[in-house]
Amino acid sequence: MTKRDYYDVLGVERSASQDEIKKAFRSKAREYHPDVNKAPEAESMFKELGEAYEVLSDQERRSMYDHYGHDGLSASGYQGFTGGFDFGDLSDLFSSFFGEMGGRSAVNPNAPTRGNDLRLDLELSFNDAIFGIKKDVEIEHLEHCMTCKGTGSKPGSSPTKCSTCNGTGQIQRTARTFIGSFTQVSTCPDCRGAGQKITSPCQECAGNGRIQVSKVITITIPAGVDHGAKLRISGEGDAGKNLGPSGDLYVVLYVKPHELFKREGVNIYIDQAITFSQAALGATIEAPKVDGVEKIKINPGVQTGTVLVIKGCGVPYLNNPSRRGDQYVRLLVVTPQSLNDEQKKLFKRLEEIEQEKASKHGGILNKFKDAFTGSGH
Repeated sequence: MTKRDYYDVLGVERSASQDEIKKAFRSKAREYHPDVNKAPEAESMFKELGEAYEVLSDQERRSMYDHYGHDGLSASGYQGFTGGFDFGDLSDLFSSFFGEMGGRSAVNPNAPTRGNDLRLDLELSFNDAIFGIKKDVEIEHLEHCMTCKGTGSKPGSSPTKCSTCNGTGQIQRTARTFIGSFTQVSTCPDCRGAGQKITSPCQECAGNGRIQVSKVITITIPAGVDHGAKLRISGEGDAGKNLGPSGDLYVVLYVKPHELFKREGVNIYIDQAITFSQAALGATIEAPKVDGVEKIKINPGVQTGTVLVIKGCGVPYLNNPSRRGDQYVRLLVVTPQSLNDEQKKLFKRLEEIEQEKASKHGGILNKFKDAFTGSGH
């Protein structure tokens, strides 16, 4: 019988990539697998698919086939489909037909399992993030039921072993195919994987073994935390099943912005307004800090945009709170928007003095220019 072209079997172009070849095989294999397709020709078509994939998924065989076709493969010693392709690549394909391959041993469905981790979003003020604080917060989580001691059964009773799965929580089914036998392992539908049934459930927890509890806990916020930081509170997540350990609570911090200060790492920045006279004559002013005020000296003739540094008045280092960053003060000379009569007179007089000074300075420059060019002689 004449063999069909392998590319036609898989329904791909001759330029198809390895991923495209694998995808095409998986798609058609699901369609023609004998456990899924009961048509008489399904098994032979599946073997044909397997042979096409075995050749085209191997670069050396594919190259030989592309150059010399089926005859070239025969001449090279290829004996046809052997089922030798990589089963690891196709494990999820077979799992979709008949579950886990190979009959793995079932895990104990009643073994304790760790509870879920939980998340709490907590908002902090700017100063609380810098200097740290203790906050009482209310949380809700699952705790082991104290009435039944976490068993789920009414006090005085106990769960019974599931007769459907014999206490394993799983049901196995073996499927035979032309490439071997595979064992399907699925969750027992009767006990839902528990391996046991609670015939007399606890009234407090309705047989769950855990109950939802609201409680208040105290969270210690260390000094120096920043926006988006996470704190882990051990054991304050949900209690585990079958008396398993509790998960953890993760607290995500959100820091509100400050109306004056801006923070970058361990440093703090602030804009400080000063007057014309302070900029011209110099002054000592009080600059606000996150924990008070600081006197700083302004030198005469300072320009707007000048930055002064206050050492050690920034944010405490998270792992070394005795050490702090710095505060940077940017000076901004503010132009007055309204003046009284006396201020107007003073500024007018200042303007006259500046004009006189500019005129005098200009006259000296003109004399120097005349002397240099020789004009005036």
